[in-house]
Parts: sequence; structure tokens; C-alpha cells
Amino acid sequence: MTLPALADINEEMTDVLVIGGGPAGAWAALRAATAGRRVILVDKGYFGTSGATAPSNTGTWCVAPEQRDAEITRRMKLTGALANPETIERTLDSAWHGLHELVRWGYPFPKDGQGRPYIANLRGPDYMRFMRRKARAAGVIIYDHSPALALMQDAEGVAGAVGIHRQKNRFWRITASAVILATGGCAFGERFLGATGLTGDGYLLGAQAGARLSGMEYSAQYGITPVSTSMNKGIIYQWATFYDADENVLLLPGDRQSALAKAMLRGPVYARLDRADTELQSSLRQSQPNCFVPFDRQGINPFHDRFEVILRNEGTVRGLGGLRLLTPHGETDVPGLYAAGDAASREPMNGVISGGGGPNASWAIASGRAAGEAAARRADRQQSHLAQRQQKHRRTPLLNLGGIGADLQGSRHAQGVNAESILRAVRDEMLPLEKNFFRSAEGMTGSMSRLYSLYKTLALHGYRHPDTNLIELLRRREARALLSVARWTYKAALLRQESRGIHRRLDMPMQDPRLGHRILLNSTGRPQWDRQQPLQETA
Repeated sequence: MTLPALADINEEMTDVLVIGGGPAGAWAALRAATAGRRVILVDKGYFGTSGATAPSNTGTWCVAPEQRDAEITRRMKLTGALANPETIERTLDSAWHGLHELVRWGYPFPKDGQGRPYIANLRGPDYMRFMRRKARAAGVIIYDHSPALALMQDAEGVAGAVGIHRQKNRFWRITASAVILATGGCAFGERFLGATGLTGDGYLLGAQAGARLSGMEYSAQYGITPVSTSMNKGIIYQWATFYDADENVLLLPGDRQSALAKAMLRGPVYARLDRADTELQSSLRQSQPNCFVPFDRQGINPFHDRFEVILRNEGTVRGLGGLRLLTPHGETDVPGLYAAGDAASREPMNGVISGGGGPNASWAIASGRAAGEAAARRADRQQSHLAQRQQKHRRTPLLNLGGIGADLQGSRHAQGVNAESILRAVRDEMLPLEKNFFRSAEGMTGSMSRLYSLYKTLALHGYRHPDTNLIELLRRREARALLSVARWTYKAALLRQESRGIHRRLDMPMQDPRLGHRILLNSTGRPQWDRQQPLQETA
């Protein structure tokens, strides 16, 4: 496959453009289409199978109205003073309505003992297949294997995006009144369920357009995974006993993940699900079938056999960082640009702790619904300008957008880098427990220095060879995003001179009550403390 001519661009115009096809993108597209707007959804992979939800079985944060005050009080005690009770309330309420919409639409929820739909559980493959069908039925235009590369802007704000149709070997340019980033989080090149495409693309797109990020220091959530597998589903380890190489039982006081990480730095750690009785074993296999596939393939009975486990970095997927939302309606700092799901910071909902499966699944529903509705309202107001904006942006050279030109053209200098070396460097600095799980000023400064050296080389000399095909261009954009997100993470972590939640510093192990504020970053500047944390209530 060769690089197509830059003039060979598929031109489109739409009211709302949704970038990303996970649950947040699906809900956003559905809400905007239901409001009568023309919606195009572009996905890096295949909408319905890509992302972290599609291969998973996930719970939901499903709390009845009469129980919410108690749940909010409980949650706020865990969130390190950075959550917002109003955000939690909105998330619970919108997710509740969204889940009951699924019931009315005929989604096949499992049944409880009384034969009622058990809406606190979503089987990822069924859920996302169902959402794809609903989106198509609502009139959403879907472009699979069509990743976005850069956003377009003008005096009115974000005006759409450009990207590639991988299977057609063509560029696309879509002018839109509103753009929703629902691109998921950043896994830093780690290997776990659905993580392959989670390279932080939306963070780079938003930051290049002028949006700010928040909570990037909270990117050190690690999940227990059987060695040599990508199965990072942690629920089964509630019934596990952990052992060292000599079969001594490991005592894990306090934060279990921290205790496990310390043990793994000393040597191999093993687990056995020996705290699950026979009835529970059957229930777990029925409710979490994908968790047991790796064991069955290796001939391991996890309820009787010991098996080695490791901790895999889940980055901002189960961490917290993302694009800062200015309002409850998914609005970023840039007019016309919205964010939902893991593309947005979840600090207002989770504070400094991981949202795990349930809260994050409900956040995807709630934030996607809110962004879709708000984007539809903006599109209605901007509709008369859309054709004029398209004519203007059709005259904008593709190479001028978001650094695409730099990534297409090769370096004339031998110092140029390649995408593979960037990926290796990001993995080397972001995945090891001794660097990112347990942080210190010395360690992070060393990582920053090595990452900055690559960043500087990329800025000065670009990539080593000219690009010859669109797949390579995508890899280069992903590498640029990974490198940017890694640097933003350590920038924020160095500024937060304390330990708080999943930000753990060996050199500053205590929480500082004076630092109960969020940290904001833009694409190039220094991180700053946010002294105005509550989300604005204006539409």
C-alpha cells in the first residue's frame, strides 16, 4: 500500500462528529442523532469490537435513587478531596436512565432470581454489538478503520477533523459544528484486554487544539494479570491467596496493590483462588467466562493450582487523567470540542482512586449522553454556518494540520527517530513498577530526561525516513501521542509533591492537606494548580 495523493481526500460535512466507538462514543452518537442531528462516528478500529469494553464483562455503578445519598457519602470518603458530589450524583442519575433505556430497547440483560433484568452487569461483546445496531438504526453514519489524525479550527472553534480510511487508502476531512472526543485512555503500550489501540490519541488531538488536561499524575493504576496473558480482570482476585516462590503466604496489609508491587520487586508472586467455595466457583465461571479462558488453554485450574501473576499498568484507562471538562455537558476549553468517557478526566467522579469497572462504565454512559446532547444543541445553533466553514477548510492544506506534515516527511538528518523506538522508550519509562508505580523525584526526573531527549529529537529532526503509506502515518501519530502523554504524566506527578490515591511517591509518602487541588496542563506549558475546581453548572 502506497501513500495516496494529498488531493485524494473524501470530503464530508455533518452536524456532529464523534471520534471513537467505545461506549461513550456510542451513547454520544445516539443522543445527538436522537436529537435530530446528522452524526458521523469514526473509529480507529471496528465500532463494536475496539476498545477496552468490547472484550470485557463489566459491572455498572447502578444505584437506585433512594440509595444515592448514602453511596455518594461513602464514595466521597475514598476520593482524596478531589471528587465532586454533584458530578457523582449526575453520573449515577444519567447512568440509571441509560441502563433502563437499554432495558426498554431490548438489550438482553441477565435475569436475577426473580426473573428481573440484572442491569448491574454488561457483557462487553453483546453490549457493544447492540449499541452499534442502535446507532445505525438511529441514522448514525459509521466509518470503521478510520482514525482521526488532527482537528480543524477557525474563529468559531473546532470545525471538524481530518483522518484516514485505512481500508480505502484515502484521507478524509469532515467539517462539523461539534466534535466529541471519545477515543478512550492511554495504555502506554501495555498489553491488556482491548489496549492495543489506546494510545492517547484524543489527548493529543485536544491538547493540540488548545484544550487543557487534568489528573494526568493519576496514571499509575496497575491490574493483576496472569503472567504471559493480557487478562487484566481483577474481580476474581477477591477470592485469591497470594504466595511467594517458596509457597509462603503473603500478608497484604493496607493497600493490596502496593503490597503486591513490593512483593513482586522482591521476586515472583503466585496466586490461587482457594477462597472460593464450589458454588462460587461455578458462579464466577458463569458470570466472568473470559477470565478463565487463559487458564483453560494452559490446563490450569485456578481454584486448585498456583499460577504466577504480574501487575500491568492500565494507564489512564483505569486511571483518572484526561481532558478537563469545564461544564457538566462535556465541554472542554475549546468551543465546539467535547470529551466523554476515558478521553475526559474522571477526577470529578473518582477523585484520586481508580473507577475500576463499574464507576467507569457508568461514567461512559453518563458523559457520552451529556456530550451528545450538548453537541446537538451547538450544532443546531451553528447549522447556518456549516457549509461556509466547509468551503474555507477545503482550502486548508492537509500538511498544515496538527503536525501531519512533519510526520509525513522524512528527516534529512541521521538523528531522526522511528515510531518503534518511541514506543519502546515509553514502555521502558511508564510500565516498570519501580518507575511509575513507586515514584520519586529522582526516578521521574530521569524518565523525563530520557523522554524529553526523544521529544526534542522528534521536534528538531522528525522521523528518520519519509512516510510511504497510511498505516505508517498512523503509527507515527500514535507514537507522538504516547510520547506526549508520558511526558505530561510525569510533569504533573513531579508537581504533586505528596502521595495521594494512586499517585505514590517514595520520597513523599504522606498526603499534604494543602495540595487538595487538581493539576492542569496544556500541550507545551508548565503544569499549574487549579484553584477553581467545581464544574460550572451553566449550559
